[in-house]
Amino acid sequence: MTHPAPRLALVGDRSTAVRSHTRIPALLDALADRDQLVLDAYWIPTEEAADPGTLDGFDAVWLLPGSPYRSEDGAVAAVRAARERRIPFLGTCAGFQHAVLEYARHVCGIGGAAHGENDPGEDDPVIVPLSCSLVGHEGAVRLTPGSLAERVLGAPRTVERYHCAYGLNDAYRERLHTGGLRFSGADDSGQLRILELPAEAHPFFLASLFQPELAGDGSRAHPMIRAFAAAAAGRTAAFNDGR
Repeated sequence: MTHPAPRLALVGDRSTAVRSHTRIPALLDALADRDQLVLDAYWIPTEEAADPGTLDGFDAVWLLPGSPYRSEDGAVAAVRAARERRIPFLGTCAGFQHAVLEYARHVCGIGGAAHGENDPGEDDPVIVPLSCSLVGHEGAVRLTPGSLAERVLGAPRTVERYHCAYGLNDAYRERLHTGGLRFSGADDSGQLRILELPAEAHPFFLASLFQPELAGDGSRAHPMIRAFAAAAAGRTAAFNDGR
């Protein structure tokens, strides 16, 4: 049976100055041509994502880099919609940071969870400047055995490209873990780089501080992006077969 292409919400403030944004068209073409994963993609500015109903009807949500977003509320709302509706979710760079914010606020009860870039006056933000900026850097990531991240990447270790300067305040790590968030990738010093939700909580919820869209020359989608696209296609097929 032929199914319609999954509808993908690309949430972010699209800009030619953000390299990862300029990679998206070629990556979508690569998914279609190389992997037979055709996605019907729409860019959703963060201000629009804040409006109720904006993400209705989408089969997957990708919260893209490009912070500070024009609307922190919109970015957080996009994560919440994907998490609560069990829609496949991918967050990269700032998408990782705002997935942490959403989970801290709406699951762990940290109502004042703040992002140090957006609220520099906060005394104890959940997202803080990294001790060493990763803008323009590559680094190794070690993956938790048995995690979604390890299954997707197919190896216990990977080397990835970054363009970020903010990450998790380690003081909140245990509280978020106790609340159900899983940190499944870290650098060699133990600094967290990947988060996910377990399968019993969500079919596909994965975010990385690195930017998989910057891998290679852009002619082949990173395994994390391919797995996300496959999850979207699976959701669409299951929905249509069940009607």
